[in-house]
Amino acid sequence: MEYNTTRGPLILPEYGRNVQNMIAHAMEIENRPERNRAAQAIIEVMGQLNPHLRDVEDYRHKLWTHLFVMSNFELDVDSPYDKPKQEVLNEKPQRMVYPSSKIRYGHYGKYTQAILEASKEVEEPLEKEYLKSTMANFMKKQFLAYNNDTVENHVIAQQLKELSKGELILENPDDLVNTNTLLRTMGIGQNQNKRFNKQKNNKNKKKKFIKK
Repeated sequence: MEYNTTRGPLILPEYGRNVQNMIAHAMEIENRPERNRAAQAIIEVMGQLNPHLRDVEDYRHKLWTHLFVMSNFELDVDSPYDKPKQEVLNEKPQRMVYPSSKIRYGHYGKYTQAILEASKEVEEPLEKEYLKSTMANFMKKQFLAYNNDTVENHVIAQQLKELSKGELILENPDDLVNTNTLLRTMGIGQNQNKRFNKQKNNKNKKKKFIKK
């Protein structure tokens, strides 16, 4: 009996041992046209074994790349695509640089903070007034998305002033859009009502069942 421990390694296990053996057999074919036909047949089998690859753009290119990888880049056939280079595929990706900037309030995000910090560059009074009103209501909406229970307008006003370095001061926080109105635009209030009605209906059904 032949055990897997005595067999060669499966380079791409998702294709199975039979495909690996087919590729090994194709590498032993001396006649080039016949070897090309064998490679084409193997590509068709690989495509049937992994139909999800058809959702990938240019999936046949990917199949041919897998074919060469499983042959350890030693299969000499005429491919419709450039033969991949082993050193390129094995090349390590460049290290990703993560942003080092600190966000004062995570639920507002860095872009809201950046916009407020840049408010000092707005000199036109009407533009600054519009920016103040728009950003305050937007911050309130973001706050409600993070915590949909409640939000105090004076908290939004204080954090608006803090993040804008004192450039945007909300004189009357009560002028902000009503909390229930924002919740409706976000669909939160509607979802809460649906959950409440569903729970109410379930309770009524249980009562009717108990009476029976």
